[in-house]
Amino acid sequence: MKKIISCIGAGIITIAVQAQEHRFDPPWNDAPEAAVNFTVPGIDNVPDIYGDINDPQLVVFFAGNQFMCVDDLLAAFKKQYPQYKRVLVETLPPGILAKQIQGGSLTIGNMRITVQPDIYAAGKARVASMNTLFSDTATYAYNSLSLMVHQGNPKKVAGLKDLSREDLRISMPNPAWEGIAKQIEKAYIAAGGERLLEAVMKTKVADGSTWLTKIHHRESPLRILNEQSDVAPVWLSEVLYQERMHHPVESIKIPASENIRATYVIAKLKHAIHSCAATDFFNFMQSDEVKRIYRKYGFDTDG
Repeated sequence: MKKIISCIGAGIITIAVQAQEHRFDPPWNDAPEAAVNFTVPGIDNVPDIYGDINDPQLVVFFAGNQFMCVDDLLAAFKKQYPQYKRVLVETLPPGILAKQIQGGSLTIGNMRITVQPDIYAAGKARVASMNTLFSDTATYAYNSLSLMVHQGNPKKVAGLKDLSREDLRISMPNPAWEGIAKQIEKAYIAAGGERLLEAVMKTKVADGSTWLTKIHHRESPLRILNEQSDVAPVWLSEVLYQERMHHPVESIKIPASENIRATYVIAKLKHAIHSCAATDFFNFMQSDEVKRIYRKYGFDTDG
């Protein structure tokens, strides 16, 4: 009998641990309504594909760090343009989205997506590097960097210079496809010169204490929340969003002398399949309503 109770007890502990592992998992927004909702944390969960993948009337690729704005943006856009019922949005890293545009397809798990965007929205430099693909562009928002740490700042991180410390585990965007990484590297140089950059991006990568993410706007918060990393350079809007959800994180301010200001640009594809919808969304993204939404989530805007 004791053995049976012991086994049952172990099973309960295992279930509790598994639940604990996924309690912070995205999606962090309200999922679209459907006849069946079959989201399984850690198994079947695709938080960066939004809306209607079948016969969309508009396809938008947003750089991933704007994921928190999507629900409000789509609700406001559909209210202003009620003729658009089916909208598909991807919020993956901008470099991955660029490769998807160039290659024509994307696979996540066993799902292959071949839709092409009507609108691409990302950092100014990324959009400029792809300018031959676009018929029109416009600036719509700005952002700055912050450090995300666990609530209470248990490792007493004071600023960027501390990231060279041997005892700190860092969650860092991968420069290979995440635009924020290049901006963070500039901040490292401003704060501690090439020595700090080398410590974080070479020495600590080699010893495993700098973790290079594949999708930082999901991975970095989760690594902080699950105590796998101690500090993560992120966009200010990202840490504010986690605080907004009452997740146990907090922000360490990066002074203006070490910080950068990112500029977000929206672009309409020259060969947009849904050209009229693309034009409507392009104009919508420059409206006062959109500025209000972005400011709500910690971005800056003109006006």
